[in-house]
Amino acid sequence: MQEMPIILFGVGGVGRALIRQIVANRQFHADEFGLVLHLLALCDRNGAAIELGHGLDDVNLIDLVELKEEGGQLSDHTLGGADHGELATIIDMAGRVGTVVVDCTATEGTVPALLFSRDRQYKIVLANKKPLTTDQEVFNRLTQAGATTENGDITPRNLGHCRWEATVGAGLPIIATLNRLITSGDHVERMAGTFSGTLGYVMTGLQMGERFSEIVGEAHRQGYTEPDPRDDLGGIDVARKALILARGLGWEMELDDVTVEGLYPEEMAHLTIPDFMAALPELDEFFADKVETAAVQGQVLRYAASIEKHSCVVGPVTVDANSPLGRLSGTDNLVEFHSKWYSPSPLVIQGRGAGVEATAAGVLADIIELAHTK
Repeated sequence: MQEMPIILFGVGGVGRALIRQIVANRQFHADEFGLVLHLLALCDRNGAAIELGHGLDDVNLIDLVELKEEGGQLSDHTLGGADHGELATIIDMAGRVGTVVVDCTATEGTVPALLFSRDRQYKIVLANKKPLTTDQEVFNRLTQAGATTENGDITPRNLGHCRWEATVGAGLPIIATLNRLITSGDHVERMAGTFSGTLGYVMTGLQMGERFSEIVGEAHRQGYTEPDPRDDLGGIDVARKALILARGLGWEMELDDVTVEGLYPEEMAHLTIPDFMAALPELDEFFADKVETAAVQGQVLRYAASIEKHSCVVGPVTVDANSPLGRLSGTDNLVEFHSKWYSPSPLVIQGRGAGVEATAAGVLADIIELAHTK
């Protein structure tokens, strides 16, 4: 039986779902893969719960998950503490040969610990987009995805030590597909897609004739948006996903190189959340006109990313109503790969691209895959 030690950063929604999935699949992983996953340490911003040896048992894991769900901290648990030090210290304490460091946070603050893990030759799984969208040099070191050296040489790709599938489309195999196209020698000329369930919901509502302000208001009330809807409507999350794909092609780019057009004007950026929501009706006519103009031309409005010719552009676009993007509705994500082999019809991946369960499943699949790589 192969034992795989794991250190988990982040016990929020995705992290908790991942722990529950690991516990629920214990017998399956043992029977089908001869694999046992040992969670040695769970870390959040206020502390950590650590159990060396064979790791935290399932009873304590569920206790910790329930503690977090009730608003508690890991440091409140009998196995927890607030004095375990920085993440790198925890890795140094708990890590061993074959350790996988899993980042389910949403902060750049984990970068030093991830780079420390890389230096220790530990494997890494990311649901957190921010380490991969900070400096290009950090992306190169973490993923080893064909970085350019100072003298212009391309380092060999090494996809055996890091996985980041859940950073772009939750459990959708977008990164894996891109890597397979590249390793086959196919030339990816263009990628286009919608990478936000929230913005997909907004675009679908507009196409159905609903007012922009009403759609956003309902999405906000239902919890589909971030607490500040501008975090979704501004497009920066989509821009991060587009940058990850562009860098996956081997392009050297920074987040500032991505052209982003949001769904609200700059003068609304500094309003309070209540004032922003109250001002949304001012945009209703603008978006109604855009939808009507597109419909006359047999097109529909979508919020999409386009990655082509060393350029990333993110924002509202009109597309043919009968195209894959045009037929998309609801909160699904979709990506089109236009390549040498997939032309004129693109390779299309579509499905649920958000939610803690789907994202956690993508992370777990990455962990299992890494268990079988050296």
